[in-house]
Amino acid sequence: MSDDLDELKAAMKGATPAPDAAKKAADIALARKNFAELQESRSGARHTSERPKKGFFRGVKTMIAGLNMRGALTASTALVAIGLVAVIPDWQKAPNLGEVQPVFTEAENRSSRANREVLPVPIEPHGHSHELYESDAENVPSPSEAAETEAELVDPVEPEAITEEFSVTIDQSAKSALSDRSRLSGQLAVEPLIAIPAPDQLIIAPENNTEVFPEAENNPLKVTAEEPVSTLSIDVDTASYAVVRSSLTAGQLPPKDAVRVEEMVNYFTYDYAAPEADGAPFRPTVSVTDTPWNPDTQIVHIAIQGEKPAIEDRPPLNLVFLIDTSGSMSAPNKLPLLKQSLALMLPQLTEQDQVAIVTYAGSAGQVLEPTQATDRATILNALERLGAGGSTAGQAGLQQAYAVADEMAEEGEVTRVILATDGDFNVGLSDPDALKGFIADKRESGTYLSVMGFGRGNLDDATMQALAQNGNGQASYIDTLSEAQKVMVDQVSGALFPIANDVKIQVEFNPSQIVEYRLIGYETRALRREDFNNDRVDAGDIGAGHQVTALYEVTPVGSPARQTDPLRYGEETAVSAEGELGYLKLRYKVPGAEISELLEMPITKDGPLGPSARFATAMAGFGQLLRGETYLGDWDYDAAIALANSARGGDPFGYRAEAVQLMRLAQSLNR
Repeated sequence: MSDDLDELKAAMKGATPAPDAAKKAADIALARKNFAELQESRSGARHTSERPKKGFFRGVKTMIAGLNMRGALTASTALVAIGLVAVIPDWQKAPNLGEVQPVFTEAENRSSRANREVLPVPIEPHGHSHELYESDAENVPSPSEAAETEAELVDPVEPEAITEEFSVTIDQSAKSALSDRSRLSGQLAVEPLIAIPAPDQLIIAPENNTEVFPEAENNPLKVTAEEPVSTLSIDVDTASYAVVRSSLTAGQLPPKDAVRVEEMVNYFTYDYAAPEADGAPFRPTVSVTDTPWNPDTQIVHIAIQGEKPAIEDRPPLNLVFLIDTSGSMSAPNKLPLLKQSLALMLPQLTEQDQVAIVTYAGSAGQVLEPTQATDRATILNALERLGAGGSTAGQAGLQQAYAVADEMAEEGEVTRVILATDGDFNVGLSDPDALKGFIADKRESGTYLSVMGFGRGNLDDATMQALAQNGNGQASYIDTLSEAQKVMVDQVSGALFPIANDVKIQVEFNPSQIVEYRLIGYETRALRREDFNNDRVDAGDIGAGHQVTALYEVTPVGSPARQTDPLRYGEETAVSAEGELGYLKLRYKVPGAEISELLEMPITKDGPLGPSARFATAMAGFGQLLRGETYLGDWDYDAAIALANSARGGDPFGYRAEAVQLMRLAQSLNR
């Protein structure tokens, strides 16, 4: 039977002609043409009120299945990248389904998804996803169907690695068009994909860093025989140290120009001798010690201690807070921290003090009229209502703040404008030199200007320094609530009450004792020699209880540390009193006076020396390391840390311990 059956099969096979593929294709094309003419259609697709089912979506799922395959994915990506159009076979033609759109974050898509019905369809190769309508979920191809389709796709072309995430979405209008006879186009258009990072790769770009710091070259080494006199304006600002701390705790070394060594040193309090009760308002002390980074040189340590009157003896205080409320102040470490800082200050004020608030952004305005400082609820409510927005009309704000201060000032009272800002003066007098002249004109009225900086990224430290130095005030930078406590609470009882104006230091070194010297820091505070006796030249001011430290590194005559050769025709011949390394002179004005007074004393080796001088020297070394000074030789962070630890002494608030920790951070970041 088996043989009979085989013979029957062979006979039937032989009687059946082989299919003609070309003729079959021609017959199908002719049939479609005739059918289209009968239907009065422009294409061979039959019009129907029913949504295309398996036939249509097989084309879509074929495309998606191809995307599931790595090789096919690269091929189709290459196609769409050059703008090709994928054409579905005639019997599977469909309307344009809308654009291929990038996937953004959930928050960004929320509004657009409100008018769309989407269903995430995972696509595995790179963790990306594509989206289709819920009603299409049943038509998503299975892995086996996708595998059958892969071979039909074009040969893959290897593009660059794909790191984007995309979403194929069908708009509601396109969805309804599936039943609209007039919208059938016969094509599925696939537009070029736009490279958008996946949500987990999206990083909020930091604001453009527009920080500006005063540019100044390191003080050079001076030859005593050629230039024996050094003149400078004192500085009691502390902003630089706080900026350095902000950078280091953020894991970055600070910009070189942000490091002002004198402010690093003067940030700390020292055990300096107080002035005599019936003498000058401050007392200078000089000591000489060995240089830690060079055994063949010495450090001349000049210390000034201001008197600190009892709180009950201080005059009434008028404060005008000029608060920057521009858009750049919206960050938590700016306007919110500013509000907290000012709130800390209020309990330090008394009923005889007054507070007013002026703000500036797109325009300036007074938000709190002069109010008794003990009315804290009113002041705090005014602060709480402040919000950030707009550009920075710094000039208008300064003008209005000074106008309010003029109204508050009375004879025998102290009046100050306290500018709180991130330093971004982008409207008005934004040039530091123009601001310098404006503030210099205003200080003659007796109203001083202090500046508090907040935040990073657009900190205009150069402008802040120009304002504070020319406004007879201090510049501080507040990066934490702890720093606000130090500036606004611990120092407010003295910093706002001047005891000496235009304080200048001049040192004449003895060429027979000192062959070379250099001033450590104070690059932005240098004065000409003739400025010392000119009472019209502005200089720094000292508040009640303030301290000032200045350090010189000097090279004794005959020391192997000398770095310059003696002049052939001008060798030193000067002779001075025995034992004097130099001579110190200080000029200052009593607040309100126009004529300065003079203090002077010799610099000798037998001056008092304590842990304060050693810790100040450690901080000076730390600042020079950050600035990349070339005078330190092999002295490094380990040596700075050891010196600072050995001279910490009493540290009730932990400021010196914090400084040591910052040295360790800088050491790690510098490796």
